[in-house]
Amino acid sequence: MGLGKVITANENSFETVLEKAGSKPVLVDFFAEWCGPCKMQEPILDKLSKDYDGAVIVKINVDENQSLAAKFRVRSIPTMIIFKNGKEVETMHGVKTQSQLEDKLNSHK
Repeated sequence: MGLGKVITANENSFETVLEKAGSKPVLVDFFAEWCGPCKMQEPILDKLSKDYDGAVIVKINVDENQSLAAKFRVRSIPTMIIFKNGKEVETMHGVKTQSQLEDKLNSHK
């Protein structure tokens, strides 16, 4: 079982979230409230956070955190980035299924 929740991060808390994750992979979803595909991705991430053990699931609102979106070159949403040991290791664009996300996380355990 996973943490059971998706963590909401912002420009002030993001680095702390990465540090606290330690060696666990961190899946970060860059989204916006007005984005239709982002709304489709949200329940998948919620379920993933409950079902998948060994990863931290984080969401960041690009409208409220534009400097983070720019730092990680987020040009379209949803964009999901996997971090391992604080480093960016994989970027995905568009809606992904739970099994696709699990496969990506498994490859970075």
